[in-house]
Amino acid sequence: MSIKKVYFVGAGPGDAGLITVRGREILRQADTVIYDYLLDIRLLEEAKEGAELICCDTLGKKRYSDGFSNGQDKINALIVREAKEGKRVLRLKNGDPAIFSRISQELEALNRNKIDYEIVPGVTAASSASAFSGIPLTDRRFASNVIFVTGHEDINKKESSIDYKGLVSAGTIVFYMAVENFSGISEKLISEGKPKGTAVVAISNAGKINQKVAKGNLGNICGVIKRAGIIAPAILIVGKAATLEKEFNWLRKTKRVLFTGLSKERFFLDGLYFHLPLIKIEPIADYKELDNHLKNIRDFDWVIFTSRYAVEYFFKRLNSIGYDSRVLRDINIAVIGESTNNHLRSYGVNADLIPKLESSKGLLSEFKKINLRNIRVFFPRSDIADKGLTKALKGLGAQVTASVAYKNVIAKDLPDLDLSFFHEIMFTSPSGVRSFVKRYGKVPKKVKVSCIGEVTLNEAKKCHLSG
Repeated sequence: MSIKKVYFVGAGPGDAGLITVRGREILRQADTVIYDYLLDIRLLEEAKEGAELICCDTLGKKRYSDGFSNGQDKINALIVREAKEGKRVLRLKNGDPAIFSRISQELEALNRNKIDYEIVPGVTAASSASAFSGIPLTDRRFASNVIFVTGHEDINKKESSIDYKGLVSAGTIVFYMAVENFSGISEKLISEGKPKGTAVVAISNAGKINQKVAKGNLGNICGVIKRAGIIAPAILIVGKAATLEKEFNWLRKTKRVLFTGLSKERFFLDGLYFHLPLIKIEPIADYKELDNHLKNIRDFDWVIFTSRYAVEYFFKRLNSIGYDSRVLRDINIAVIGESTNNHLRSYGVNADLIPKLESSKGLLSEFKKINLRNIRVFFPRSDIADKGLTKALKGLGAQVTASVAYKNVIAKDLPDLDLSFFHEIMFTSPSGVRSFVKRYGKVPKKVKVSCIGEVTLNEAKKCHLSG
């Protein structure tokens, strides 16, 4: 058994989309992913099926706590063991792997065991905090340099290795992991000559949907942090550059929309869309029924797809029984809208019917123009799909066979949110509405609620989210 190279990849801070393209491709090929608990858990959905996902939080305390070093040896040993077993090992680190990440200890373990490795850079937390608060870390007028400083040194050190006297003259100072210790840090900076009025901006959960920003100065920032509820992990930016937050914080000035659907992230729209899928699509436990229908798919005259997931799981199972799109020749295909049709095209199939009104109501309206008496219709759907379409088609004389192709479940590990941060919350499905109510309860009065589709709107009204 050959020992594989170990990859150290920076996952970026905050949003899962901040990983590099190279990093994502490595993630998709790894057998074992040993990851920092701070990264966006949605990134792990990119891992290949069957990959072992191991969170470092299970091996030791959280990274910014004093006891974490007790778990570092366990992480080192795990990386070595998995590599020696011939597995493709990925050490997925939050931010950039070479900045305040204890990477040297893990590399030393690999060197001792003569295991090859490669390091793939990532976006560091300082860059994310800077970008998402509009603070340039350098400015030609008053910040020609920027210094990254840990706010959480090894507790076993006899004395600090931070030169506070030298920091006083720095243009911009960025403190990592310092929110719990900043009272002592600010006192040391002030005692070395840094003015009490020096601007400080604290950013917690930089780049995430629940990011918070608090502004103050060296003299009062600790009180500001406490009142604002800024907690670790957080970045503190110290210096005149921090005053530019007021002018350049584009996030604060932008219309903010919480998008709760599953579709891909939206760009070049009015405002900024924060994607928080409230539901998750998963395969069902037993495909015996669906597979039996697919083996006899030629018995049907129409197949109806009301979501791209119905398309995806239909073709997955079709391929699993040895068929492909050619078996659909002479069978008519209906889709609920252009998005579903675009997904269908990726399998080499074009829909015969796309309603102008992209909804079940629109589909039904088009089918009313067709003689469906004794027409055989196959309808792959989710486990909680509205039964109204099936009933209505049968009312038109069709012989409808519906079969569950996937299940729709409430998303796990949804973050705590300050919903008043958003101007609008957009719902795309009744199940998304129910998931929101279960996790977050009500929508703040000043926040607009918008719904895609009449069925979703009716559910929102039923749950008292929309008037």
